[in-house]
Amino acid sequence: MEKENIAVGLDIGTTKIVAMIGKKNEYGKLEILGVGKSKSLGVARGVVNNITQTIQSIQQAIQEAEINSGYKIKDVVVGIAGQHIRSIQHTDYISRSNPEEVIGGNDIQLLIDQVNKLAMLPGEEIIHVLPQEFKIDGQSEIKEPIGMYGGRLESSFHVVVGQASSIRNVGRCIQSSGIELSGLTLEPLASADAVLSQEEKEAGVALIDIGGGTTDLAIFKDGIIRHTAVIPFGGNVITDDIKEGCSIIEKQAELLKVKFGSAWPGENKDNEIVSIPGLRGREPKEISLKNLSKIIHARVVEIVDQVFTEVKAYGHEDPRKKLIAGIVLTGGGAQLKHIKQLVEYITGMDTRIGYPNEHLAGNSDEEISSPLYATAVGLVMKSIENKTQSAVRMDAVEQPKEAPVQRQMVVQTPVVNEVVDEEKDEQNSNEKHNSTVNRIQRNFFDRYVDKIKDFLDNAE
Repeated sequence: MEKENIAVGLDIGTTKIVAMIGKKNEYGKLEILGVGKSKSLGVARGVVNNITQTIQSIQQAIQEAEINSGYKIKDVVVGIAGQHIRSIQHTDYISRSNPEEVIGGNDIQLLIDQVNKLAMLPGEEIIHVLPQEFKIDGQSEIKEPIGMYGGRLESSFHVVVGQASSIRNVGRCIQSSGIELSGLTLEPLASADAVLSQEEKEAGVALIDIGGGTTDLAIFKDGIIRHTAVIPFGGNVITDDIKEGCSIIEKQAELLKVKFGSAWPGENKDNEIVSIPGLRGREPKEISLKNLSKIIHARVVEIVDQVFTEVKAYGHEDPRKKLIAGIVLTGGGAQLKHIKQLVEYITGMDTRIGYPNEHLAGNSDEEISSPLYATAVGLVMKSIENKTQSAVRMDAVEQPKEAPVQRQMVVQTPVVNEVVDEEKDEQNSNEKHNSTVNRIQRNFFDRYVDKIKDFLDNAE
């Protein structure tokens, strides 16, 4: 029987941890087999600050996903976020010894390895090296250099950097939960995979993922990632403001926000009031919905302003960098009433709410296609790209345990001939560029994950 390619994504968020198991169906769509969700304890603003609590939360989510799906999880692709993430633009080049030879995947890998040696601030490590346009002997705007001739190969890169200790803490939590780490990816990139179409990435789009502890931004133009940022504010600060402003407990503040909250104060009439039970025999509290909306509005405006500052830093006012597809909002915060209208009002850009249903099979549970699960769906898609079998059927687990499952990741080196031979006239050059970038990314990640595994093994 042919082995199933079962993929698992683990979204370690500030408010929730989601483990999602899925596979591709015969139509190439993502079929979700099981989801496990637990309250995230030990994570603040996307960064692990209590290892023990985080391990417990991960194990709870994993266990629930396993029970729901009937599969035993072996390894996961995990998302990295947090306020320690920053990104830089960098340009580098290599001089080729023989310009008469065609450029191959190994040349691009050489260039990427060179960028990986960039000197970072103390304690920082490179997470992603994403090639943008290439330049060959001065000829610019080349998306796919493989198969071309030239002596000097140059490329601009989008380099994502994070704190090494934070990344290793995540690795340690996963290993201590009894599973392996098969890949790391930046959370806004995973969300983008789940909710954006290729047309939007081509036209130019800003994806804003409003989570509990952080708001992530990813900007695409001409099908290439151009800018990423993590802003250390999310839905939790709105809840805190409601808690302080209305003098109520956190649980009530969260309920108020979800059920009655609106980002647009003009929507509520002055006489709309909600009564909240008092604590331990105290009088109930009456809260005006107009005041509630004013509190939410003030904080959402602050978050959107910070994101918009990053969009301006990318340079969207330049006609060549214009984001024609506007803004896509996703994450739990995107479910706030009237947030779409507020974002349009502040930025003057077209806005839509991003649901991860574009890649999901038609019979998927409605809850899974909520913006809340965008990152988890994106991480499962990344896991499918790895082509590893990340989970096995429970009934297949009860085998004799003489031969342990080999979990070593296969490093895929791009082969020039394959790419050149398979070029077809009707194949879109953008698709080829994306496949090159994906292949390079996977190659880099395999080595990066191995590096983390070595660190964890030696630290025991």
